[in-house]
Amino acid sequence: MLESFNLISKRIDSYRDESIQLQTKLTAIPAMGPENNGQGEREKAEHVRSYIEKYLSSDDILEIQAPDSRIPDGYRPNLLVKFKGQSDKRTIWIMSHLDVVDPGDLKLWTNDPFQVVEKDGKLYGRGTEDNQQAIVSSLLAVRAMLEEGITPAYDVGLAIVADEEAGSDYGIQYVLKEKPELFSKDDLIIIPDAGVEDGTMIEVAEKSILWIKCHIRGKQTHGSSPEKGINAHRAGAHLIVKMDELNRLYDTKDEIFDPPVSTFEPTKKEPNVPNVNTIPGEDVFYFDCRILPVYNLTDIKKQIQKWADEVEKAFGVKITFSFEHDLSAPPPTPADAPVALALKKAIKAITGKEARSMGIGGGTVAAHFRQAGLPAVCWATIDDMAHEPDEYCVIRNMLTDAKVFAHVFMQE
Repeated sequence: MLESFNLISKRIDSYRDESIQLQTKLTAIPAMGPENNGQGEREKAEHVRSYIEKYLSSDDILEIQAPDSRIPDGYRPNLLVKFKGQSDKRTIWIMSHLDVVDPGDLKLWTNDPFQVVEKDGKLYGRGTEDNQQAIVSSLLAVRAMLEEGITPAYDVGLAIVADEEAGSDYGIQYVLKEKPELFSKDDLIIIPDAGVEDGTMIEVAEKSILWIKCHIRGKQTHGSSPEKGINAHRAGAHLIVKMDELNRLYDTKDEIFDPPVSTFEPTKKEPNVPNVNTIPGEDVFYFDCRILPVYNLTDIKKQIQKWADEVEKAFGVKITFSFEHDLSAPPPTPADAPVALALKKAIKAITGKEARSMGIGGGTVAAHFRQAGLPAVCWATIDDMAHEPDEYCVIRNMLTDAKVFAHVFMQE
């Protein structure tokens, strides 16, 4: 394997200019969904498909079109490409996504976000890191293997999907629903859409997410006659203090996560009254809760409702909750799952670094695989520039990740 992999590694290094050209073309196609003021990913998918047909010589390309009447094309494209290995016992999947987010305020960008600028070993542009680095590195890993005439140990699959940035309803969720037979529990599923700068974090678990909107209704009155009103702001402050007890009640630790505990943080607060001498009749605040999978979100909702009932009784207000985000984390991928072990072995071989399996506080698209009972991990070498002005991809990272993928492909 070592001699064959050295050939692949050298071939990947020779693709530096190719990787820049591919990134430049992909960035120039602003594939945004309707939530990001765009018209979908069709043009970008067509370019990726033409690249595959030209350089990867695959006739096993499946395009799964998710109907979406909000855009002119009427569908969102999902490409699934497979390459034969020495064994079909499993498929090693690399999943990346076509869509990008809106660049936002253009004054915050140094250059046009849809024209790649190369500087100091980096490629600047919207989507270069999120998630074109993954698209390019996975394509180059397969291309190098094929051009060296080397057959992978198992079948290799590339899933290049739509709609990741807005929930994946028209992307991998649609694919899993329509074509569940494409994936099996024996497959190794890698999603290069989360990571750290040195490439040593393999994401195997995530916390549940609960965003709580608390709406308190009292009675507005003049500040000089508080007895005539009901101060919703005071009641809300008491409820915030009560809800802060969530950190004490749900204090289990799990060292696979960083931080290793659940977090319950009061964050956004909406304006109530415009002047100091008015007692507010309404008050609205929010909590951002990142909760270890061991806890049931229903139990937490019951607890905050109990405190709300107490505050209502004490202050004469009416309190309602709504949940802006309500996602129970699926069971984690085991830290020693075959996909995690294969990645650790590859990372060690390519970079000399020891990677570790970790959980994160945010949600990832890996959750959709885990909910379907499919072990999946997120991994990439990234500076975490996603969604930021002057987003960039480190060219070296793109090539290194390609080598890691190729190493996984060759492991028996």
